[in-house]
Amino acid sequence: MSDNNYTVFDALVDIVAAPARALDNIRGHTAWFWWPLLITIAVACAAFAYYYSWVDFDWLVDETIAALPPENRAEAADAVRAFMSPTTSIVTTLIVVVLVTLVIYLIQSLYLHIAAKLATGAQIRYGQWFNFSAWTAFPGVFGALAMFVVLFLADTNQVGQHELSPFSMNQLFIHAAPGEPWFNWGNSLNLFHLWMLVLEVFGFRRWTGASLLKSAIIAVLPWVLVFGIWAATI
Repeated sequence: MSDNNYTVFDALVDIVAAPARALDNIRGHTAWFWWPLLITIAVACAAFAYYYSWVDFDWLVDETIAALPPENRAEAADAVRAFMSPTTSIVTTLIVVVLVTLVIYLIQSLYLHIAAKLATGAQIRYGQWFNFSAWTAFPGVFGALAMFVVLFLADTNQVGQHELSPFSMNQLFIHAAPGEPWFNWGNSLNLFHLWMLVLEVFGFRRWTGASLLKSAIIAVLPWVLVFGIWAATI
């Protein structure tokens, strides 16, 4: 039940510490989506901007070239060196972070909107699901904060981008090297994604009244399809 004295700052704390309370209250405050959205994007952009201004960039360029397929490496080396610079990398990454985040939220919101109607008959507006997507993804901000911790604790400024995510499946379990088949797959999935999924399952059940099993299937299905198909092609 919504609390009239509840604020967006309460929600920012509760989505981590007391998600049930946060999810109950954000449902009636669709415009609050700006807060988790902007904070998540801002922290991620700041982390990458700091990284590209901090890293040994000549070393990073060499590492990028070394990770290319051997048959394309010599041909692509000059193009990579001409394109890559700290400024170009920062600007490109910031654009990608913003666009990818928005596209993911837009698609996920549409999926949840349709799934909720078909599976439960719940009449929840698309805008509310966009708000839901932004808030349940908020734990991702801790992944960006972890990047700062890695950089602050590093003994050298020769740190690869894959090392910025110490909680990725690759860093924790797979240990694939750049260029190996499971490297990109493992670095694209981390523990914070699992946290987000738990929030999605819990939130979908709370908002729609669906069973735990149905909520879990609906929330997890896109991830299983994406990473399952990807894994099958490796």
